This record gives sequence, C-alpha cells and structure tokens, in this order.
Amino acid sequence: MRRAPNRENAETIALNALSFLAESQEALESFMHQSGVDPATIRLRAAERDFLAAVLDFEVLLVRFCDSTQTEPKVVRQANYELGGMS
Repeated sequence: MRRAPNRENAETIALNALSFLAESQEALESFMHQSGVDPATIRLRAAERDFLAAVLDFEVLLVRFCDSTQTEPKVVRQANYELGGMS
C-alpha cells in the first residue's frame, strides 16, 4: 500500500498487521508480553482504534510486516497517526 492512509485505510493496515502478527507465535508472544494483553483481549479489542494503534506501535511487527508486505514504514506510521497512535 503506497498511498497516505485515511482513517479507513489506516484501520485496514492495522488489521493486516494484526493478522500478520498472529501468524508468528514468537512475535505474538512478544507483543502480548510487552503490551500486557492476552489472546482474549486481542479478540475483544481487535476493532478498537486505540488497540490497532498500539499494534502499529510495536516495533518488531513494524519491521517484519513492512518487509513481508513491501509496505513503506512511512505508510504504517501515517496509519498509526490516523488511528491516534504515538507515531
């Protein structure tokens, strides 16, 4: 995805990143440990903007997701901003 994300695109990027995260047991466990969430919380909050922004704040995911999907980190950072994240 190369265009600057609007809110809807930002949510799509974040959901794709969350799906990507879920495919790697190691990365998922690291995310849960660092964020303090458990699998039930992930399922419960997966559609919430602030949670999706937190997913995009996870640096390990950012690098792997961008490499795997050929998405520029700048686009992910812009999506994070649209969702109210820290970037």
